Amino acid sequence: MFATFKKIALGALIGACLMQGAAQAAPAAAVPAPEFTGIEKWLNSEPLTMESLRGKVVLVDFWTYTCINCIRTLPYVTSWYQKYKDQGLVVVGVHTPEFPFERSTPNVEKALQRFGITYPVAQDNRYATWTAYRNQYWPAAYLIDKQGKVVYSHFGEGRYKETEAEIQRLLAQPG
Repeated sequence: MFATFKKIALGALIGACLMQGAAQAAPAAAVPAPEFTGIEKWLNSEPLTMESLRGKVVLVDFWTYTCINCIRTLPYVTSWYQKYKDQGLVVVGVHTPEFPFERSTPNVEKALQRFGITYPVAQDNRYATWTAYRNQYWPAAYLIDKQGKVVYSHFGEGRYKETEAEIQRLLAQPG
């Protein structure tokens, strides 16, 4: 019986981290982006708010440094940041730990160095921002338009061309 429970728990854990390629374009009515809340520490930045980001296109990327799927998405996220930051894109990594050791700020700082992450990262150790977004997956990307509305989301790996096209579309809009 324990072996069966162990398989089910492992399956759920893997499912959360391995969610593949689910994307959602703009909801019928774009909703205001939730505020960053319960952030223990900001890395690479002073604390950010949705109000301070108004007029920018924001990519909120939920990740954790040991999830292989998150690791595979990081080259795309860091590339978009480098390519579009001067055009008005702000990337905010929301590091939400899957395991207790991932709550350690020094461990997250080492991961930022290892992966070459220079954009702002919020340590969401208590899952407060995760919960505000009603997020369920690593990795998860939410695009927020210049008016502060969530207009696109994608869960898991893949759909990189579609996500980049949405970034470009949002940057081209007046605002």
